[in-house]
Amino acid sequence: MNSNIILTVGNSMMGDDGAGPMLAALLTGQPAPGWQVIDGGSAPENAAHEISAVAPERVLIVDAADMGLSPGQMRLIDEAAISEMFIMTTHDLPLSFLMQRLRESAGEVLFLGIQPDLVAFGFPMCTAVSEAVTALHRQLVSGRDPATFDRLGDPELS
Repeated sequence: MNSNIILTVGNSMMGDDGAGPMLAALLTGQPAPGWQVIDGGSAPENAAHEISAVAPERVLIVDAADMGLSPGQMRLIDEAAISEMFIMTTHDLPLSFLMQRLRESAGEVLFLGIQPDLVAFGFPMCTAVSEAVTALHRQLVSGRDPATFDRLGDPELS
């Protein structure tokens, strides 16, 4: 295992679902140290073979996810919670399945959800989500460990 990968997920033509592609564009322009980015678009499972070939130490998946929070809030979500809580994304394949697949070749797989406001074709990304993506990019570039982000269901968060 020799690398860390950020796999972004989403469709920039679907309003706040463009959070992942926006992060990929920011990271392409200004990379986070120790991470490479792959924009998985709306079919991130298609990047699984590329990630498996790298056999990364860590994979961070970033996608818009309806967690019942205020728009722009971000949370790490455990794989079990994605299945049990029916975390909604706009993609055909459940992200828990993708996480299981990636875990076959990666040491650790994390999922960071960004709460959308509106996911609809042709709508722009809301300010709260855009600002959250920009803040996330700054944190990753500064070297913040993604495992330290707030977790969904943490009783200390309101």
